[in-house]
Order: sequence, then C-alpha cells, then structure tokens
Amino acid sequence: MVKWVKLLQVSRNRYYAWLERREAREKAEKILKEQIRKLFVGSGDTYGAGRICGVLRQMDIAASCRKVSRLMARMGLSSVHNRHRTRSLTNSKKSRGEGFPNLVRGQTFDRSRQAVCSDISYLKTGEGWLYLCKVKDIVTGEILGEAMSENMKKELAIQAFLNAQARHSLSKGMIFHSDRGSQYTSKDFMAILAQYEVKQSFSRVGMPGDNAWAESFFATLKKECVHFRNFATRDEARQVVFAWIEGVL
Repeated sequence: MVKWVKLLQVSRNRYYAWLERREAREKAEKILKEQIRKLFVGSGDTYGAGRICGVLRQMDIAASCRKVSRLMARMGLSSVHNRHRTRSLTNSKKSRGEGFPNLVRGQTFDRSRQAVCSDISYLKTGEGWLYLCKVKDIVTGEILGEAMSENMKKELAIQAFLNAQARHSLSKGMIFHSDRGSQYTSKDFMAILAQYEVKQSFSRVGMPGDNAWAESFFATLKKECVHFRNFATRDEARQVVFAWIEGVL
C-alpha cells in the first residue's frame, strides 16, 4: 500500500477513499450483471440491451442502455435479432382516394382508451398459418383484445374488436386506427364500429409508419416469442402467444 501511495503521490486517506469507491463500484457492477443475466435468460435469450434497460428502470435500478450493452458484450449475451422479412398481409388497392381519414396523424393523446390501433400478422405452424389480429391502446401499449384464426377474413378483425369491447367497454368517440386492408374497410367492420360510435382512422397508402404502434408490437412479438421456434400445431401457437401477451406485456 505504501508503495502505491508514494507512486500516486496522494495521502493515505485519499488512497483508502479511492479504494473503497472502487470496491463499491465493482460490487454494484457485479449485482447489475447478475440482474442482466437473470432478465436475459428469463426472456429466452431474446431481450436486447434496450429492453433489459427498460425493465431495470421499472425495478428502480439505474443503468444506461450504453452500460447495459457494454456489460452484455462482456458476458457474451447476444439477443436473437429479427432477421426475417415480413410480408404485407393487407391489401389497400381498393381503398385509395377520399373517405379514409387519418385521425391520429399529428395528434397527441394523453390518456388510455382515447385511441387504439390494430393490425394483422401471421405465425407459421406445422398445420399451416395462424393469423393474429390485435387491438392495442396507443397511450399505454396495453393489448385490449385479440383474435386468432386459420384465415384472415373480415371476421378476424371484427372478433378482435368485439373481444376488446367486451373486456374494456370502449368509450364512444374513441378512435380506431388501422391500415386500409380489406378487413378494416369492409362494410361489416365499419358497421360494427358505427354501432359502438367509434371513429375510424386509416394510415395513408404506402405509409406503414402511420401505424407504428401496431408494427412495433408485432416486431417484438416475433423477436421474443415466434422466430427460431417451431410450432407443431395452431393450438400450441395460440397458447404461447396468449401467455406472452398476458404475462409479458
């Protein structure tokens, strides 16, 4: 110790204080690394630095995304990233022109149930495709209702909305935002929304970013729950997706 005090040209008190701070930092980092590893393993090796950082903050554990990323690299923890190209499922060719307003563009919403978004995606199983339609609160990110089916007809979107309505009694005047897919522009679907006095909003043609809330949900779902996983049956896929929505989000 005396050698380091002389070499650094500092007093013994300052040296001991520095030593205590270093030990405290090392202890804190060790605890943080244990938490990161626990969250990573618990996610099935799917969480990246950003998601882990968000969970840590919810646990009142201070950690920047840069630091979490650096520690994950040191520990050799690498998330399974989405390398799959998603094909578009909805066709908006017949929904061009007037009559499809975008009521959410440029708007700010500050409470739940003011506006919701919806979209449809697909899951591959050993029995064929399983289609998932969900209704998501734009402010809270909560999944208010979902429906799954072997096909992606208008009934799928209708059922997802009705499930959300049954669970949450959506208020009159609420905005329902989606793309211009035929499921959402069908007369039957529009009639259901009108029946509950819900305003309908649409993304602009060729602008998937107008429904980024829905896009981000499916990106996360497939990254953490679907990709690199083989579903033997549609029922297996249903159970896994339902458990993820109810237990993780």
